[in-house]
Amino acid sequence: MPTQSQPRTTAVAATAALLVATLAACGGSDSKDEALPDQKLSWKDCPAPSAAEGGGGAPSPLPGGAEWQCATMKAPLDWADPKGDTIDIALIRAETSGDDDDRIGSLVFNFGGPGGSGVTTLPAFGSDYAKLRTRYDLVSFDPRGVGRSAGIKCEDDEQLDEYFQQDSTPDDDAEKKKLVENVKSFNGACEKNSGKTLPHVRTTDAARDMDLMRQVLGDDKLHYFGISYGTELGGVYAHLFPKKVGRAVFDAVVDPTQTAEEGSLGQAKGFQLALDNFAKDCTSKVTDCPVGDTEQDVKDKIAKLLKDLDSKPITGLPPRELTQTAATNGIAQSLYSKDFWPYLTQGLEEAYDGDGKILMALSDSMNGRSEDGEYSNIQAANVSINCADDKARYTREYVEQKLPGFREASPLFGDYLAWGMVGCTDWAVEGQADHPNVGAEGAPPIVVIGNTGDPATPYEGARKMAQALGKGVGVELTYKGQGHGAYDSKNACVRDAVNGYLLDGTVPKAGTVCG
Repeated sequence: MPTQSQPRTTAVAATAALLVATLAACGGSDSKDEALPDQKLSWKDCPAPSAAEGGGGAPSPLPGGAEWQCATMKAPLDWADPKGDTIDIALIRAETSGDDDDRIGSLVFNFGGPGGSGVTTLPAFGSDYAKLRTRYDLVSFDPRGVGRSAGIKCEDDEQLDEYFQQDSTPDDDAEKKKLVENVKSFNGACEKNSGKTLPHVRTTDAARDMDLMRQVLGDDKLHYFGISYGTELGGVYAHLFPKKVGRAVFDAVVDPTQTAEEGSLGQAKGFQLALDNFAKDCTSKVTDCPVGDTEQDVKDKIAKLLKDLDSKPITGLPPRELTQTAATNGIAQSLYSKDFWPYLTQGLEEAYDGDGKILMALSDSMNGRSEDGEYSNIQAANVSINCADDKARYTREYVEQKLPGFREASPLFGDYLAWGMVGCTDWAVEGQADHPNVGAEGAPPIVVIGNTGDPATPYEGARKMAQALGKGVGVELTYKGQGHGAYDSKNACVRDAVNGYLLDGTVPKAGTVCG
């Protein structure tokens, strides 16, 4: 998801040289600390999510009455010093609904971000994975830096309200200077409030946590379902621990060959494609499209709305107004799923009449703001993980040079995503690499699913991931659909292929296309 400070949520980095150095520091791919792999988890009824996890009530039982259980795992703060200080990693599980004789093990999920809380997300979508639960315990976690797992803290709720209202597409020198100052202030708050943790939230650290988790859960292999950024995390895990990979699926796949800039430019193209598809869908219906007469008219009217909001915001969710930034953010959020398109249509229609509540609610959802004004730490974690992973540090001047290319990629989202690249410029921790090493020679097949209409992780990334994993490892599957990801689209072809592999070990034919 795009964010005000670091729009590219698909960033993760690890070069071969850096990984070799890290492995040497850790004594190879296995933890040297015998106490941590031998720890026993104390599973209990789950509490209500913390504010950092997004708040709300305790997870409801699954169909059939099965309760969610939560536990805490100890992991090293610094994997280069595995006998040093530890942090807590929050876990959640639903035990298998099948017979013990049919149980394969645990199926670990990461839903992306980076910065998303798996402890809150898995229960929200638990019923979608009921079939998989027949042979697996469903397990997810808050990665380090997220939610209850040593969650990164940056600015407070009041400061974040102001931060997310800032002009993220500056037009003149004063606005550009203000944006850079705001980002510097946000980054400084992260260092002040979480400086001890910031160097240790890289994706390589999270991958090592997952291997410790595998051991603590009692599994010989890590069976894994990664979505969006979770595919990068899975790829890095497969590189570090190829012989420990079990049955794995990557959905909404990140291109591991891209730099942060290339990822942002790819998202500009992806979100523009999704907007084009929305406009086509709206204007092709039997009833009139309420936000434009033709595809181009829809896009022209949205562009005019955003231009008008730049100088004159409208009523949002009082006392906050809908600014150009909030509206752009809300539109982007609605493009993550075709199910959200009706909300986008209604939100645009109302915004044309001066009412910005729906678009602002969509923007709040992306930013992790609850109705009571509390923010989760999803954006703080997102920036922290991306900046720890990505080596690149882009200046204002560099972004200005690149703006024409971003605008060509997307007239609507180009400026927004280009200026997001300054998010790591003043970061306190050096970035690890330009892009990750996900080469996983010796690993078993990993199913890699690309969605042709995906805005956030463009379709081409699936093929790049399959190639980078290595011959005989990456098995590409295509879904001709809309939205972010494929399995949760409920497409029968996709689900049959994924379920067949995870449950029965049947590898789908490479190049399979699901319509």
